[in-house]
Amino acid sequence: MKYLIVGLGNIGNEYQHTRHNIGFTILDAFAKASNVFFTENRYGATCEVKLKGRTLVLLKPSTFMNLSGNALRYWMQKENIPIEQVLIVVDDIALPFGTLRLKPKGSDAGHNGLKNIQEILGHSDYARLRFGIGADFGKGQQVNYVLGKWTDEQALLIPDKAEKCVEIIKSFCLAGMQLTMTQFNNK
Repeated sequence: MKYLIVGLGNIGNEYQHTRHNIGFTILDAFAKASNVFFTENRYGATCEVKLKGRTLVLLKPSTFMNLSGNALRYWMQKENIPIEQVLIVVDDIALPFGTLRLKPKGSDAGHNGLKNIQEILGHSDYARLRFGIGADFGKGQQVNYVLGKWTDEQALLIPDKAEKCVEIIKSFCLAGMQLTMTQFNNK
């Protein structure tokens, strides 16, 4: 059984370690913990993680955030992975920093990456792991905030939060959506 785990972010050094790239950060942590390495492929960097008889294809799209749906569609078709076995890892300003929420579906909540995925798929019925980045910005400063670097205090907490996300992703693939939501949401 195959799963597609898509971490949303933007390519390029200027975007590394920014709030908007938490999807890339989490998949990098997963790959490192699994002793696998990303290789550049069509529409993104990918690697495979074997997990108790399952294959997890990790994808960091190279299409930039606003066109993430193109990479998702290509890799779903290439690997023949149904939408029920797809998980999108995404930043969320509606959640306080470090809050993690697994959801089976939902709106794009103004997130351009999710908006494009919804346009490409034609629906919003796909699982997402939302990583709270908070909304500590003034009027008109949202873009600067999400594309900004973590505070020093937040940066210290990212490795532990990323490790928790890896646990959630593994549980999603092994135990399913409902059990994983019960175990990890509201913690």
